[in-house]
Amino acid sequence: MSASSAFSDEKGGSSSVGEPEYGHDPASGGIFSSDYKRHDDLKEMLDSNKDSLKLEAMKRIVAMIARGKNTSDLFPAVVKNVACKNIEVKKLVYVYLVRYAEEQQDLALLSISTFQRGLKDPNQLIRASALRVLSSIRVTIIVPIMMLAIKEAASDMSPYVRKTAAHAIPKLYSLDPEQKDQLIEVIEKLLADKTTLVAGSVVMAFEEVCPERIDLIHKNYRKLCNLLVDVEEWGQVVIINMLTRYARTQFLNPNLNECLLEEGGESTFYGSDADQDEDEDEDKKDEALSKRKPYVMDPDHRLLLRNTKPLLQSRNAAVVMAVAQLYFHLAPKAEVGVIAKALVRLLRSHSEVQYVVLQNVATMTIKRRGMFEPYLKSFYIRSTDPTQIKVLKLEVLTNLASETNISTILREFQTYIKSMDKDFVAATIQAIGRCATHIGEVRDTCLNGLVQLLSNRDELVVAESVVVIKKLLQMQPEKHSDIIKHMAKLTDNIQVPMARASILWLIGEYCEHVPKIAPDVLRKMAKTFTNEEDIVKLQIINLAAKLYLTNSKQTKLLTQYVLNLAKYDQNYDIRDRARFIRQLIVPTDKCGALSKYAKKLILALKPAPILESPFKDRDHFQLGSLSHLLNTKAGGYQELPDWPQDAPDPSVRNVEVPEWTKCSSREKRKEKKVEKPFYSDSEGESGPTESADSESDSASSSASGSEQSGSGSEESEESEERSDSDEEEEEEEEEAKKRKTQKKEPIEAVQQSESEQSSEEEVKKRKVSIPPPRNVSESESDDDDSPSDSSQDSESEDSESEAEVKKKKKITPPKAPTKPVKKEGKKEKKEMSLLDFDDFEPTPSPQVTPVGNFLSSSLVTDLEGLSLTDTVLSPATISPSGSLKSYELLHRITGEGLWVEYCFSRQPFLPDPHMVAVQIQFTNSAATEAKSLRLEEAKLQSGMRVKEFPEIEVLPAGESATVVMGVDFCDSTQAANLQLCTHSRKFFVSIQPPVGELMTPSFMTENEFKKEQGQLMGMNEITEKMQLPERCQNEHAIVQRVIAAANLSRVPCGSDKECSSPAPPPPGPPVHRFAGRTVTSGSLVLVTVATKESGPSQLTINCEKMVIGTMLVKDILLALTQ
Repeated sequence: MSASSAFSDEKGGSSSVGEPEYGHDPASGGIFSSDYKRHDDLKEMLDSNKDSLKLEAMKRIVAMIARGKNTSDLFPAVVKNVACKNIEVKKLVYVYLVRYAEEQQDLALLSISTFQRGLKDPNQLIRASALRVLSSIRVTIIVPIMMLAIKEAASDMSPYVRKTAAHAIPKLYSLDPEQKDQLIEVIEKLLADKTTLVAGSVVMAFEEVCPERIDLIHKNYRKLCNLLVDVEEWGQVVIINMLTRYARTQFLNPNLNECLLEEGGESTFYGSDADQDEDEDEDKKDEALSKRKPYVMDPDHRLLLRNTKPLLQSRNAAVVMAVAQLYFHLAPKAEVGVIAKALVRLLRSHSEVQYVVLQNVATMTIKRRGMFEPYLKSFYIRSTDPTQIKVLKLEVLTNLASETNISTILREFQTYIKSMDKDFVAATIQAIGRCATHIGEVRDTCLNGLVQLLSNRDELVVAESVVVIKKLLQMQPEKHSDIIKHMAKLTDNIQVPMARASILWLIGEYCEHVPKIAPDVLRKMAKTFTNEEDIVKLQIINLAAKLYLTNSKQTKLLTQYVLNLAKYDQNYDIRDRARFIRQLIVPTDKCGALSKYAKKLILALKPAPILESPFKDRDHFQLGSLSHLLNTKAGGYQELPDWPQDAPDPSVRNVEVPEWTKCSSREKRKEKKVEKPFYSDSEGESGPTESADSESDSASSSASGSEQSGSGSEESEESEERSDSDEEEEEEEEEAKKRKTQKKEPIEAVQQSESEQSSEEEVKKRKVSIPPPRNVSESESDDDDSPSDSSQDSESEDSESEAEVKKKKKITPPKAPTKPVKKEGKKEKKEMSLLDFDDFEPTPSPQVTPVGNFLSSSLVTDLEGLSLTDTVLSPATISPSGSLKSYELLHRITGEGLWVEYCFSRQPFLPDPHMVAVQIQFTNSAATEAKSLRLEEAKLQSGMRVKEFPEIEVLPAGESATVVMGVDFCDSTQAANLQLCTHSRKFFVSIQPPVGELMTPSFMTENEFKKEQGQLMGMNEITEKMQLPERCQNEHAIVQRVIAAANLSRVPCGSDKECSSPAPPPPGPPVHRFAGRTVTSGSLVLVTVATKESGPSQLTINCEKMVIGTMLVKDILLALTQ
């Protein structure tokens, strides 16, 4: 009789005995059956002499337990079979006993001698099951027996039994905490275990019993790091969490010096104005740099980060989350970005997993926003998401909002407001308010959008908008009296108490802005006072008090009426408030000293509210923990320790290796490296190869470099790197640093990439005619090295030997004139100048070719021939370099005689059209020559890129040199922070673009202009009125000033009069139109200046990026009205 047939018989067909078990329906009579006959057939089978019947009975019993049936009445019959010789029966008996041993303790104690015999059974499963049952009997009298059993099992040959012993330790500790010292000895013994099966369980026991005993982990730290990849998934989670806390006590903070440097960087960023004290800034920078040098990451710290990184690809979401929190709490800032991709992957899981991951991402985005910016679209909200997921995604989007992406995020929010989920719509409106407070450029746009929502049919949307508008208006109330008037009219329609209270507070606080409306609002509120909610009544009393103090003639009687009503209100808060206000504002004989200061008390200026993320202070809880999820300390939570000030002794983690296990080759290698052993011999062959962390890192980084190098040419590699994830970019940065120390020759890789693209004859000519660049930027050196690395073997020994050979063979090729290149045909010449621009730098010399010479003569003539009409487009042509505004990059005093200026040439930057061309002029006013003039990236904002100019080898005294570089500002006016280097000094400099230089002219007809303008309405349109001065009334002056402020082109048919049509239109005010696109994203920028003969003129800007539009309005207004 099989288990399946037995199950089906019991479920449906047993005629006499089994039926009452399934009589759930009262009408079936099952509840009236006699209980003494229950499970009689199973008892008979268990008492049988046949093992097959016993096995069948146990299978049925275990199946009943799995279905949630109560089988505790079978305990005596089952426990008798614990001594059965059949192993299969014995296993199932132990499964049953583990379930019911705690409930039937007295009966279980009768069989304790049998359990003890089971601990000696030859079968490992029986030994483990006996120990599990023994530890499940919660009786203090058998604690000594349990302790002895655990100690024996900890020395068992089977790793499965040792694992069970580790599981039994917390059970015994909870039963008798006095056994802690003996249990710690067992834990110490099990921590030394080399098998992956035991590791997770014993660390769990360590966490439960003695998490403060960090000294037990020292000797086993490296072994746990190496075993981590092979431990089962839940063991990995426990070990990673434990190692996170261990690392916080044993290693130094890798970001401490970077924080100091950031502070110095911020002071240079904001202190670029002339009024800042430059000497003080330089002192801070020097101090930060001097503190930065000593930090070297502990090899054990690096070992932990390196061995946990592969687990980001785990199928278990808990493991990925554990590694993510470890990197967030322990890794250097430059390496934390690798976790972003893994966490975004988890957002495709179930909603429960999404909820936990988004809670942690929301906390991470507050501190490290740039990490998730490339994955912005992954947090867009789907209509199928549950409300709690939508709210969390909104939180993340709000935290990620910056000047560069705010227009995209606000456009996304506009669609969310139309959702049917009202809680989600309310959260969206709050998110818009937070964006407006943090990014001042879009505050007016957001306010106008929220005011439009006040006409929404849905009362909840209107109410939430009112609450958010109230907070925004507190920042600039004098500018928005119209909005306050508009909101006062809503008091008749809005019934939501919070919204009504907000409107009344606004009117009372800014009653001087609406002196005629405020008394009338109080009159209406006095009528409905008794029917209002408590929160509204309190605000009516406040409104009455404020109007009494500012306009007592009109509101004296109203105020007394409201205070009399409030005096007899049911709510004691309202009664108390009324009595307090009456004594404060209404003068009487008995009034105290406070009444003199009533105006100062009630009409005091209130600070504007700060809209902060609810996740702002959650990072003091360890990420991924229950306490972080609930935002309150849960039971059993252990605080994340602070970083130590001084590094503890790293030698405590060294394991002494017995002499007989050392091989001669290892001894020789140790003598060469003169380093302490990194792993014990028991940890496998990985020990010696990874003993020096920096060396193994170089091997791994070269392997990662070989994976990332996609194509031969430098240009394609750069474009690949930009599109790759943050993880690959950060690995490339590490790779660059390692390669600089190894001093590989980059020119070989350049020649190799050339050979893939061009014929052998061209390669020979190029080798002869073009010298290698002396100083290549970091990104270029990365790209040069990566093809050569991809051809190498990934083993560290091969890469090291190859590096040594390269060092010996390193020879600088002699310089040669560039004339042979000019002998090639015209086609080849064009390819050289345009296509291969990135592969070859021009010959370094003090007098570098200015930007205009990059364009071929034919290309310049083509550009000049683009003008449609001489009269209309003549002002829009590219302005000559003489009229360009110059900015000072380095003062001659700070630069010790070197004076550097820059200007925006408004020419296309040929190597990369998404970069702004910046023309830099060096003037050496010192008595000595300047050498090795070059730029290096100091700390660029997220997404910014720089294409450096070729190094100027020598600049003689009294001479000047002009060079051109490209900067991708990401459509932002944030400065590019760079280092200007000479042969002896480094200067921190910053290039900050005016918003008008972030765009390039776009040629279009008037019809195209109007069509595009029609698509950029609403929040994408900004309109301002202005009074033009007399000297700016004519057409030429307007065009000249607008084009000077922004790099735009004039749209043909500049005024409505000039349009050719069958019937001439009636004369009207002239309209001037200008068009352009942002350099990085190609977003349209449309400017319209409509002048009027009488009355103010109007400036309208339509732009996809609202931040750029807001800033451009200010610049053009300033240019036209000066």
